[in-house]
Amino acid sequence: MAHLRAVPDPDDEPVDDPVDDPVDDVEEAVDPAAAVAPEEDPGAVELQPSAESATDENAPRRYPSTIGGAFYLSILVVAATAIVIAVRTDWRLGIQLLGGTLVIAALLRLVLANRDAGMLAVRNRFIDVFLLSGAGIALLVLATSIPYMPPP
Repeated sequence: MAHLRAVPDPDDEPVDDPVDDPVDDVEEAVDPAAAVAPEEDPGAVELQPSAESATDENAPRRYPSTIGGAFYLSILVVAATAIVIAVRTDWRLGIQLLGGTLVIAALLRLVLANRDAGMLAVRNRFIDVFLLSGAGIALLVLATSIPYMPPP
């Protein structure tokens, strides 16, 4: 298990930091007149979007997908309803509904693209589908396989 340390490990290789090294040679010093102005720097990031980039229809989408958000919220509502049913009335029906909801969430995660999956996309697709479907199937199997026992 990795631990975070405030002090670097002496066994690690030292990192050469050019900021801490004194400049020994005058030729290595940066001439302020030769420095590139920020507006001329090709690698500079534009902080303010221009009007033409906002209307460019070929630009990638920068907002969350509404279809993934709608599916996520509907799954949350059904799961919360299933938990309320399991606690208040029939536990078997509530757990079956919760397991079915997790299986549906796994199918949605499998079908939807990463940018459309919204909050269903937590890890990579394989792990999300594996965990959601595994938990859903386990709940369905356990809820149906436990024999009915009437109260004493």
